[in-house]
Amino acid sequence: MDLPVLNSPQSPGSESPKVRDPVCGMFVAAGSPLAHRVGEREFFFCCQSCLTKFAANPDRYLPKGAPGEAATSGGADEGCCGHKGSKPARSAPADAIYTCPMHLEIEQVGPGDCPICGMDLEPKAFSADTSEEDAQLRDMTWRFWISAALTLPLMVVAMGPMLGLPIHRFMSIPVVGWLQFGLATPVVFWCGLPLLARAARSLRSMNFNMFTLIGIGTLAAYSFSLAAIIVPRWIPAPFLEAGHGPPLYFEAAAVIITLVLLGQVLELRARRQTSGAIRGLLELTPAIAHRVTAQGEEDVAVADVQVGDRLRIRPGEKVPVDGEIVEGVSSLDESMLTGEPLPVDKGLGEAVTGGTLNQTGSLLIKATQVGEATTLNRIVQLVAEAQRSRAPIQNVVDAVARYFVPAVVLAAVIAFVAWTLFGPEPKLAHALVSAVAVLIIACPCALGLAAPMSIMVGVGRGAQQGVLIRNADVLERMQKVDTIVIDKTGTLTAGKPAVVDILTLPGYDRPQLLSLTAAAEAASEHPLARAIVRAAQKEHVTAPEAVDFQSTTGGGVQASVAGQAIEVGKRDFLKLASPTLNFDALAVQAATAESRGQTLVFVSIDGQPAGAVVLADPIKASTPLALQTLRDLGMQVIMLTGDSQRTAQAVAEQLGITEFEAAVSPEGKLRRVQELQQAGRVVAMAGDGINDAPALAEAHVGIAMGAGTDIAIESAGVTLVQGDLRSVAAAVRLSRKTMANIRQNLFFAFFYNAVGIPIAAGALYPLLGIVLSPMLAAAAMSLSSVSVIGNALRLRTVKLD
Repeated sequence: MDLPVLNSPQSPGSESPKVRDPVCGMFVAAGSPLAHRVGEREFFFCCQSCLTKFAANPDRYLPKGAPGEAATSGGADEGCCGHKGSKPARSAPADAIYTCPMHLEIEQVGPGDCPICGMDLEPKAFSADTSEEDAQLRDMTWRFWISAALTLPLMVVAMGPMLGLPIHRFMSIPVVGWLQFGLATPVVFWCGLPLLARAARSLRSMNFNMFTLIGIGTLAAYSFSLAAIIVPRWIPAPFLEAGHGPPLYFEAAAVIITLVLLGQVLELRARRQTSGAIRGLLELTPAIAHRVTAQGEEDVAVADVQVGDRLRIRPGEKVPVDGEIVEGVSSLDESMLTGEPLPVDKGLGEAVTGGTLNQTGSLLIKATQVGEATTLNRIVQLVAEAQRSRAPIQNVVDAVARYFVPAVVLAAVIAFVAWTLFGPEPKLAHALVSAVAVLIIACPCALGLAAPMSIMVGVGRGAQQGVLIRNADVLERMQKVDTIVIDKTGTLTAGKPAVVDILTLPGYDRPQLLSLTAAAEAASEHPLARAIVRAAQKEHVTAPEAVDFQSTTGGGVQASVAGQAIEVGKRDFLKLASPTLNFDALAVQAATAESRGQTLVFVSIDGQPAGAVVLADPIKASTPLALQTLRDLGMQVIMLTGDSQRTAQAVAEQLGITEFEAAVSPEGKLRRVQELQQAGRVVAMAGDGINDAPALAEAHVGIAMGAGTDIAIESAGVTLVQGDLRSVAAAVRLSRKTMANIRQNLFFAFFYNAVGIPIAAGALYPLLGIVLSPMLAAAAMSLSSVSVIGNALRLRTVKLD
């Protein structure tokens, strides 16, 4: 079997590198005291058993070839951890790393099952390919159906006499016993082989789990029944049934295996559905891109697209990679990523995101991000990592689970002894039934799944809504937030100045003034200049070509347009060239605009005042409703901005924000967040710029706008793809509903075990004469895990707006 050599020299400076145990394939820390040197190579092991096997026969396990090349390992043996040498998944790379959704410390090359809880491992890197999951599901499904086909006649033979069927008229007692043995044996030892193997590994590694209880209970019932038909005279008299010989429990063992297999099938199906949200995101990317070259247009695989390639996107097609529009105008449906149902108009120079849908016009884009660097792939991996993360509440569950299985085994022993001493005849038969039922009905798996399944589904649901949660810790903290600190630019406002009005003096009209101003500003890279040029394009105003362009930093620009001298900029800048220039006719309108926090750019033509362009960073249309929603959720809203007092006050008054601070530096934002935390507030910080990064990192929850800078996004625990405050409210709701779902699951698991185990032990017998059979216990155990997963799946449809 070909595997990478992980027991090889590590790169300098790496901390606690992981290497692979050459015997069993487990990842272990380099530097482990369990080590063995062969020549100049040193190998590390997960346990003494693996070390002993390697030392006895190194040639069997030594990797062939130089360090770093593919290696051949014995791989068929098991260490005490129970891991077999890893096989590469048929659909995954040969060195794909798999991990357990409940125990993230477990990692191995290739698929398998967790040595702690017995659950099937999942690929650490998310992939849209489900062939490995489907193979597991098919295997368990076949085992279930074969088990069911053999168990049904077994139950007829075993329980028929109780229902009045004259089984013993046609078959003697020994024949009935051997027939039950023949039907039950393949069910227990072939159909149930994966379950028993997991039980054996759990016993060897002392990591007791659900499969430990299933294995002990099933083999106890099967072994007693086998002994009863081989040496019936050895069976104590209390076990014998009048006229029918010793009781047999082959059907109980078979039914237990069948029901547990059914539970595994349902669990695998449910777990597959939990990743449906991010799998749906991956499927947004088209397989083919239309690359435009000097030789013409060609179709290429999206994986072959390189940064800088020019791609044609026709109406109705999806954007293959992140890019920038170099030709064309269109409307794009971004709802798949942002949750926003309305299409977004895009034009020259604007960014487009891979996976979005081009609706109307034809576009030519230049690829800027490809492969794993695209926004869509970054989202997928971010969500996948968050789904595998652990919430702090899981630590409580783990502490309980460590003692759960030993406590259940002790309860089974106590039940057996109590029924043997005080139970009705046949005492030993009742004792065996009760002990097996206690072992079977207990379900640590339901307890362990309570938090991970809810987190997995909740994070996926957030991704569908454009709310990306970095990890489960953030998800848990978000529910407690009572104060949200908000930056202005790019958060409350669009973060991009836009022309809101054009003031003209007599002799000039709006189109004329806009045309000449845009022509003069066309060569400038200033944000206000670009806003004026965009406004001309949007209003379909043609801008003539300018010559003799000059720019003065902090002042404005000068140019000659169609033979006219055009000056655009601050009023003082224009007066330097023409001291007598007078804009008093615009004084009232200018004062009104400035009181609203808007910016005026004055225009003169041939030394005469012509008018002014009014620009503003407009408040996002969604902001007022979003702020009200946050207040309704019980959150205090505080605005911190680096803008002037006048601009900040104008925005605060429009939005009804009573607490705000202006001209705040990045350090000032950080200090304010710390002050709120010291006052006992649970603080979330929402921003999009580099100046917000320190406060985002310091806050209990940092929320970055999706259109913001990379450093802001990296500093935050939550990223909002859509980039407006409605998604903040959605994130709060998601957190609260997910944590409520986890608490429901934990209640189900604890309540189920608290009630089920005493009933299985016989607590109802003295009052009602009820004894729970192992078969019903197996059904209840399987349904408990399925019910927890089913409750978690409800989060897929939860409303977040």
